Amino acid sequence: MYHFSGSVAQQAAGSTRLLEPQGPEGRSTDQEAMLFQRCTWCGTAMYHRLLCPVCQGSDLRTERSAGFGTVRHSTVLHRNTPAARNVSLIEMAEGFVVRGRVMGPPIGIHSGDRVRLSTAKDPVRGEPVFQLVDEPLRAWT
Repeated sequence: MYHFSGSVAQQAAGSTRLLEPQGPEGRSTDQEAMLFQRCTWCGTAMYHRLLCPVCQGSDLRTERSAGFGTVRHSTVLHRNTPAARNVSLIEMAEGFVVRGRVMGPPIGIHSGDRVRLSTAKDPVRGEPVFQLVDEPLRAWT
């Protein structure tokens, strides 16, 4: 009978250490950091992938994001939740796009707003949570 073991998956990953780089004691190095992969062949940055979407290479190295980005798209959801919430696509400074939530009133989040990482993993939904860096300058709203 086969039993899944996390240590076996870590050994199979080899030197790439897919999503969580390990310290010398085997613990994760930083719990609040957003980790992403970068292809060693073409340099493409991506979030939670096993293969590079550009060259299909499997030699990916894990890097730590600075946590700053720009809202590319935001939408307000009203289903399966007691209150409205937003779901946003954030283009990070390193060049990859991640789906997450921006804190604040859902109707007040717009494309082009600058954000920074607040929590790498929301305990309820498991997605990154961002907050606005500065108040938007909107003359028409």
